[in-house]
Amino acid sequence: MSTQVVTRFAPSPTGFLHIGGARTALFNWLYARGRGGKFLLRIEDTDRARSTPEATAAILQGLAWLGLEHDGEVISQFERAPRHAEVALELLAQGKAYKCFSTQDEIAAFREAAKAEGKSTLFRSPWRDAEASSHPDAPYVIRIKAPLDGKTVIHDEVQGDVTIGNEQLDDMVLLRSDGTPVYMLAVVVDDHDMGVTHVIRGDDHLNNAARQMMIYNAMGWDVPVWAHIPLIHGADGKKLSKRHGALGAQEYQAMGYPAAGMRNYLSRLGWSHGDDEFFTDAQALEWFDLSGIGKSPARFDTKKLENLSGQHIAVSDDAALQRELADFLQVTGQPALSDAQNATLAKAMPFLKERSKTFFELLDKAQFALTSRPVQVDEKAEKALTVENRTLLAQLTPHLQNDSWDRDSLEAKLNDFAEQNHTKFGKLAGPLRAALAGRAVTPSVFDMMLVLGPDETRARINDVAA
Repeated sequence: MSTQVVTRFAPSPTGFLHIGGARTALFNWLYARGRGGKFLLRIEDTDRARSTPEATAAILQGLAWLGLEHDGEVISQFERAPRHAEVALELLAQGKAYKCFSTQDEIAAFREAAKAEGKSTLFRSPWRDAEASSHPDAPYVIRIKAPLDGKTVIHDEVQGDVTIGNEQLDDMVLLRSDGTPVYMLAVVVDDHDMGVTHVIRGDDHLNNAARQMMIYNAMGWDVPVWAHIPLIHGADGKKLSKRHGALGAQEYQAMGYPAAGMRNYLSRLGWSHGDDEFFTDAQALEWFDLSGIGKSPARFDTKKLENLSGQHIAVSDDAALQRELADFLQVTGQPALSDAQNATLAKAMPFLKERSKTFFELLDKAQFALTSRPVQVDEKAEKALTVENRTLLAQLTPHLQNDSWDRDSLEAKLNDFAEQNHTKFGKLAGPLRAALAGRAVTPSVFDMMLVLGPDETRARINDVAA
């Protein structure tokens, strides 16, 4: 490729980072990063009534959680309004745009008459070819001169060639009567000035491409490569909405999903590489291409997300996982772990991360390592602490003195002890779980003993022994 790939993500700051927007950002990031290109971020904040700093912050936080770092400064579309107006005035000076003095009432009357006559209600301004000498001293908008005949072909990398008859294109407004630019103009000018080579966005923008191409062509600018991706649907096949559950990227962070699992899952929503389901970031960057994006809407499947998240937790670096766990505690308003808790958790992480689909599940398994004496025993575990079992535990601690504290030794000692007391280790495991973790369902007794160490293990057993 002769020119550097430049993609962009351009959300409107009117709410959280929608999961569909997160997927769009990911696709742009993967395509640019996989080709040594740039991934830019533009906040389309021209709707001043609905745009808020809080929404912008939420978008930035969502992207940061997903690890989708952008190049350069964040671009504010609103702050570039003078540049957008400059382009409209340039088109006006070149005769490719014109001043339209038609009022809203006149436009409405035109459409009513056209409808009554069974004609197209697409507004055709009487001012398109009017002489400047006939212009009244009245408010006006600036409209682009749309082609009157022929066809516009959108060459789309996902949808294929989409042809639109130019008779369907109106003389789009570029500048409103108050001098402010419209969104359609702002998008084109920003994409051109930012050097965007590939516009990867939702297919709800497909029809906009033909109208935006009028500006590209009128200015003599290169048209970017279009790639309009299908929207995300819920399991019922309908457009993803609140009735399907969480919609914001940060909601999934608060639900305990790791960022790597979310990236993997989102990349598979509408894109595929053979039959591969689980893959690393490095593989995604190597494999991702626009040709792998399907034309049909993808369906959001929470079970698949959980499955992939569990696989990513299992293979994650322990230290990195612990750092992400700290972020999870922060966003969910839970207290940070102490140095002692972090140290104990680090010892337990190799087996805690196995078969944990979320950080909630991982923390639940880690409860034995994070609690302190005296361990609170829940109702179910309390049933294992019968008088007979408490007496048995009291007899066990002398067998756990000194000696080596490794798995083989512990297994041998506990099995020997069970045999000496005419029982099996399985019968001993219940009261041990209650003593060490206060629960009936825990990680392996031996894993817990190895993490807690000899002193803490004996102390917890003695706390509940008869």
